[in-house]
Amino acid sequence: MKRRVQFNPVRLIQDNIVPVMFFVICLICFPLSGYSPEYLLNELITRMGRNTFLVLSLLIPIMAGMGLNFGMTLGAMAGQIGLILAADWQIWGIPGIILAMLLSIPVSILLGVFCGSMLNRAKGREMITSYIISFFMNGIYQLVVLFLMGPLIPIIHDTLKLPRGFGIRNTVSLLNMRQHLDDLLAIRVGGVKIPVLTFLIIGVLCLVILWFRRTKLGQDMRAVAQDMEVARDAGINVDRTRIIAIVMSTVVAGIGMIIYLQNLGNFPTYSAHTQIGMFSIAALLVGGASVEKAGIGNAFLGVLLFHMMFIMAPAAGTTITGDSMIGEYFRTFVSYGVITLALIMYEARKRRTRSMTGRLLALAQEEAAK
Repeated sequence: MKRRVQFNPVRLIQDNIVPVMFFVICLICFPLSGYSPEYLLNELITRMGRNTFLVLSLLIPIMAGMGLNFGMTLGAMAGQIGLILAADWQIWGIPGIILAMLLSIPVSILLGVFCGSMLNRAKGREMITSYIISFFMNGIYQLVVLFLMGPLIPIIHDTLKLPRGFGIRNTVSLLNMRQHLDDLLAIRVGGVKIPVLTFLIIGVLCLVILWFRRTKLGQDMRAVAQDMEVARDAGINVDRTRIIAIVMSTVVAGIGMIIYLQNLGNFPTYSAHTQIGMFSIAALLVGGASVEKAGIGNAFLGVLLFHMMFIMAPAAGTTITGDSMIGEYFRTFVSYGVITLALIMYEARKRRTRSMTGRLLALAQEEAAK
């Protein structure tokens, strides 16, 4: 006879408090924003196509027990380098996007190997280490783009260079590449544009992640996440497995950054990547993910709720206070606050579980003594 599982709404809310909080915030902001449902839906679909690939890049390191990969910023830098070179060679449209992706992959692999090697030396402190590595590599990126592009890395077109003759200008125009990926198979339903090809690419990545979890390497990563010592005793090369997880995440983040930027049509050369990791991680956590567990559903739900708040908060802030900057401050505050809240809740839940396990073990020992 099957055991009947009781539905507990209070427990359900407690386990998903962050998505519930954001859902309530969005319900409050929607009437205050004054946006029509059609406009909101159009913006949400655009942002989901633009951001979901980036958020999905975070899943594999979590599966390997390495937490939230702030080092995905390294992949974003690789994607930007690919776009700069494609723009310099004047290869636009879909061929330019594909070329930028191909150019980003070897750079992403090198950066991922470096990041993974560093994280192997900081086991148990992967998140803060990857965060600091992203700052360090940002300095290297600035050096390459500001000083080496021109003198050492040939840049053909003067329109990309700073007036001094080397270094890349503050903004790189992708006007001839803008939304080519989104428009290729796009359809319109009631005035809402749906970028079919972009969502197909995201769907392929989702299928690859689901397939990868069932492979031997995917099983090895899950074993490493559960207990590195047991995995090592079972013959798994723990350090190599962890590096592969970071490399895969970095490569996907690089491709995701190109999808993101081709949608916008230009990017600030020296700052486009700086917040992408923070916002992607915040979106994943808003979807109900944790440091130890995250799925594809968390990524989609998180992008939906997080960007719904991003769209409506400034307009709602203007309605309430008469100052649109209040909404800007609010959504920036929430993006950082949700990471803090999720990490605190994760740590509190882990300590409660550890305490409960300890009590159960003590009771078992008392029963055995009797």
